[in-house]
Amino acid sequence: MSMRYEMVFTCFLRGDTPESVLNTLRWHMSLRADRPGTVSADEHPFPLLTPNSNSETHLAGGELSRLVPQSRGSRDVWGLFVRISWPEEILEESVSILELLAPHVDEPGYGGYFRPEAGAWPSVYMFREGTYDVTGPMSDFRQDFDAMAGSQHPATFWQ
Repeated sequence: MSMRYEMVFTCFLRGDTPESVLNTLRWHMSLRADRPGTVSADEHPFPLLTPNSNSETHLAGGELSRLVPQSRGSRDVWGLFVRISWPEEILEESVSILELLAPHVDEPGYGGYFRPEAGAWPSVYMFREGTYDVTGPMSDFRQDFDAMAGSQHPATFWQ
């Protein structure tokens, strides 16, 4: 039996995120049945963000996948939150999701994490300037962040 990973993607996408990106996310989340015409089977071979309603999931509280319109002050955005379990064999597929999200993230900063289900420390996704970085485990990330940020407030550090 392969190792399983807890995968969390969380961010706000700008209100002007192209419909093709939103439809791709909806397809990955099984909120639409048909693969959008703009989605390559090579790049996105199968839906990746569909929660397992099976009670055998090992994630406390179960799996969840949401994409909802929201307001952040005077801006309209799309709130994305996904928490699912992936087998180790598809872990590298997270790149296609991160590359889909990164150019449309509303503000730089934290974007989620992944960790072995039995692990204590996650590796963290950070969005910045239309791309992303993966840093971890969390204990190393915290030390690196504190060293780089110094006395700056985290919200201003990534801008």
